[in-house]
Amino acid sequence: MQNVSFIHQASHLIGIAGASCSGKSTLANTLAAKIEGAAVIPMDAYYRDLAHLSPTNRARFNFDAPEALDHELLLTHLRALKHGDTVDIPEYDYSTHSRAPATRPIAPTAWIILEGLYAFYWESIRALLDTSVFIETPLELCLERRIARDTHERGRTEASVREQYASTVGPMYNIHCAPTAQFADIILNGDGPVEEAAARVMTRL
Repeated sequence: MQNVSFIHQASHLIGIAGASCSGKSTLANTLAAKIEGAAVIPMDAYYRDLAHLSPTNRARFNFDAPEALDHELLLTHLRALKHGDTVDIPEYDYSTHSRAPATRPIAPTAWIILEGLYAFYWESIRALLDTSVFIETPLELCLERRIARDTHERGRTEASVREQYASTVGPMYNIHCAPTAQFADIILNGDGPVEEAAARVMTRL
C-alpha cells in the first residue's frame, strides 16, 4: 500500500488499545508511516511521576492499573491538540520510574494516533476518539514478546518478567482492559501480519 495523505478539517483521533505487547505500537507506527503528517502519542509517556517515592516503593507500584497513568494530563493534551495547540508530552524514564526533565513537543495535525493499554478506559478520552481499534492477541504470545522486550531493552530477568505478568499484567488486562473491546470500531488479530491490520484500518479511514 502506498503512502496516503488526507485532507481533513479537524484532527482525527485514532485510538489503539490492547494488551501489553499485543502490537499496539507496531500498528501505530505503521499507520503513521502511511498517513502523511500523523503524530503518535504513546500512553506509556503518561505514567505518573514516582520521584517522590523511595526506590523500594517505586518497584512495588502497580504499573498495570489504570491509576498508574496520569489520564488527566493526557486528556488535557488531547483536547489542546484537537483545538489546534501544540503540547509537550512527558518523556518517562523506566529505569527510575520518573519523568525525565525533557519533554517532546507534538504539534497539532490532521491525524493523531493514541496507543495504549487503556486508550478506551476513560469515558472522557473515549469521547474524543474518532476511530477506535482494539488488538486481540493471545496472552501467551504477549508474554513471549514482553519477555523478549524487557530482557533486551530494560535489563530485566525472565523470571521477574514472568512474576510481574502473573501478578499484575495479566490480571489487570482481564479486569480493566479486555472489557473495553466493546467500544472498538475495529477488532484486529494481533498475531497476524501488521500490514494486513494496517490495511483494515486504512480502509475504515
